[in-house]
Amino acid sequence: MAADSSFDIVSKVDLQEARNAVDQAAREIETRFDFKGSSASVELDDKAGIVKMTADSESQMDSVVDVLKTKLHRRSIDIKALDLGDLEEASKGTVRQQAKIRQGLESETAKKIVKIIKDSGLKVQVAIQGDSVRVTGKSRDDLQAVMTKLKATELDAPLQFNNYR
Repeated sequence: MAADSSFDIVSKVDLQEARNAVDQAAREIETRFDFKGSSASVELDDKAGIVKMTADSESQMDSVVDVLKTKLHRRSIDIKALDLGDLEEASKGTVRQQAKIRQGLESETAKKIVKIIKDSGLKVQVAIQGDSVRVTGKSRDDLQAVMTKLKATELDAPLQFNNYR
């Protein structure tokens, strides 16, 4: 009898790539003409997974966020992994904003994924395991159908499929 096949659904961001994207964004902000003489900056707190941004005004902050998103996209990091916080007033008339880089599936998103898979009617078993979801089935075609279904679904977290056995 053939063993069951399985894969894990995860949502992980390569922090090294994120660090490289933030460094590139910081260099672009330093050299761009529209940021000359301003307090605009962007930096990554590696341990907490938080990107800290400062700017002189709200419109300039929009430009800083746009530069950051562009650099993340070029490094193949899904923008959905960035959870932008509220804009805060800072000292000397500047504004600041923090963006958390989400790692792992939140429980609500994992429950949505399980519901989508159960509603598809495919013969697979689904189990939430911490911050990932394990999908197991006898047919590899069913597993690939699950992957296709999830790729077509719009969720609020970037998904990766790994440990395909």
